[in-house]
Amino acid sequence: MESRIKFCVAVAVFIILIEFASCHFVFKVQHKFAGKGKKLGHFKSHDTRRHSRMLASVDLPLGGDSRVDSVGLYFTRIKLGTPPKEYHVQVDTGSDILWINCSPCPKCPSKTNLGFSLSVYDVNASSTSTKVGCDDDFCSYISNSDSCQPDLGCSYHIVYADQSTSEGNFIRDNLSLDQVTGDLLTRPLGQEVVFGCGSDQSGQLGKSESAVDGVMGFGQANTSVLSQLAVAGDAKRVFSHCLDNVKGGGIFAIGVVDSPAVKTTPMVPNQMHYNVILLEMDVDGAPLDLPPSIVRKGGTIVDSGTTLAYLPQALYDSLIETITARQPVKLHIVEETFQCFTFTKDVDQAFPAVNFHFEDSLKLTVYPHDYLFSLESDIFCFGWQVGGMTTEDRSEVILLGDMVLSNKLVVYDLENEVIGWTDHNCSSSIKVKDGSGGVYSVGADNLSLAPPLLMIGKLLAILSTFIAVGFT
Repeated sequence: MESRIKFCVAVAVFIILIEFASCHFVFKVQHKFAGKGKKLGHFKSHDTRRHSRMLASVDLPLGGDSRVDSVGLYFTRIKLGTPPKEYHVQVDTGSDILWINCSPCPKCPSKTNLGFSLSVYDVNASSTSTKVGCDDDFCSYISNSDSCQPDLGCSYHIVYADQSTSEGNFIRDNLSLDQVTGDLLTRPLGQEVVFGCGSDQSGQLGKSESAVDGVMGFGQANTSVLSQLAVAGDAKRVFSHCLDNVKGGGIFAIGVVDSPAVKTTPMVPNQMHYNVILLEMDVDGAPLDLPPSIVRKGGTIVDSGTTLAYLPQALYDSLIETITARQPVKLHIVEETFQCFTFTKDVDQAFPAVNFHFEDSLKLTVYPHDYLFSLESDIFCFGWQVGGMTTEDRSEVILLGDMVLSNKLVVYDLENEVIGWTDHNCSSSIKVKDGSGGVYSVGADNLSLAPPLLMIGKLLAILSTFIAVGFT
């Protein structure tokens, strides 16, 4: 699902900025492509009782990683329905709804190589499940009243950039989350939410090699789970993630981060995605020329649902040329898009760091071990890619995915409309603050390790390409 540069979630939403007080939740997260088995081309969250809920944080268990030679995305585990049933969903900041594969679904995948069993949500199996009708307020956020058919209920249809699609009807049911109650401690917290019951998936979403049960969008729209929790008074619209591409998994939490300290940059207002203003870019101090529209229109998107980093053609060419001028290598094109080479030395010692400079003096440094991935001990490929993406007015766009966000604590503060990050050990912990002033530690998780067959299969697929082009 990595290649879906979520530039076009076809759910029309009205962004409603909501201010409510603070709950903290944590999610255990795993990277979807946490094993080495996919082809490279697949890589292109009353009164006393009420008060206690408002003073909570939420922890989402994470799984996966951002390595192109491994899983290539992050996923988490949630519970829906009564009785609650587990589902594994991709964590995606580039889309705005939670949707789950629903029964009946003849095109839904039946198995995955990610180390868990796939589940299908059954409306009839949950005693608290209700259909979202055309007259429901939620439905007015995503469609015109004239387009909703009463006999079918409120429906959705999403088209991703790789032409994968998901469609179905909206359901209201209980979502169980892990509420932070102390240092590295959680307890279940239930909240009714609306989510998509996906009965028809296509493209990559319907393939089983690295399938998940759905997608959990953490976009800005009022249809996201984050916004629904805020409306219910269960959380502020603040979340953070720390994606570990060394050991896999990491940290994903809803709530205000107390430490480490994070410097921020303003979000570009009135955008579907998390756009920020990139002012300069350099390779170890050597400046690169940015397309004027990137600076002028805030055309840089931060998106955890994308694995790699995508640049306009001219900027990409200049970046690769500047890097290889510092460290000459013989490049070979693999799978028509990846520039690869043989190298026997320490890449962090030999290759330069790439720096992005954002508004309000926020800097993002991407190290060689971030933008280079190894197929084996002496074969490396660049993770930088040509995006070829433009906005409706044909302005060029930069898309920064997990490759550059990994091994950093990234905070999305929708309350104050800022995004920030800092380098961090994502296998350690962070501290979150609740409304009463309590500060609690939230630790890292790794839901599963990639199955050996997935890792071996991926390496064989990649190495066979090298053999085909005569790589020596």
